[in-house]
Amino acid sequence: MAKISAPSLYYKVHCQKRVAQDDGYGNTVSDFATQFSDRAAFTHLRGGETVVASRLENKHPMVVTLRSSAQTRQINSDWRLVDARDGTAWAVRDVTPETDRQFISLLCERGVAA
Repeated sequence: MAKISAPSLYYKVHCQKRVAQDDGYGNTVSDFATQFSDRAAFTHLRGGETVVASRLENKHPMVVTLRSSAQTRQINSDWRLVDARDGTAWAVRDVTPETDRQFISLLCERGVAA
């Protein structure tokens, strides 16, 4: 993977977590709510058999890298990321802290249920 640095964090994403809310009729419904927004770097995956197969199924796997902070360390596979530019939602599949402890890499997938 290419070396990530601060200028690589070009995109803005909204980090959302599923929360239970009252619907006004005594029932609870769950929906995603933005917890915070942060800058991110996108690395599109290419090459492997599983990547090609998922693209044929209209899924798009990619690695999203965020700067490590108290907020970003809360992210787990129940969260999703939303691109602030166009509203594209990405389901978080795996969270991997980088060895330098400055960044966190999230394996995300578009086109699947979050």
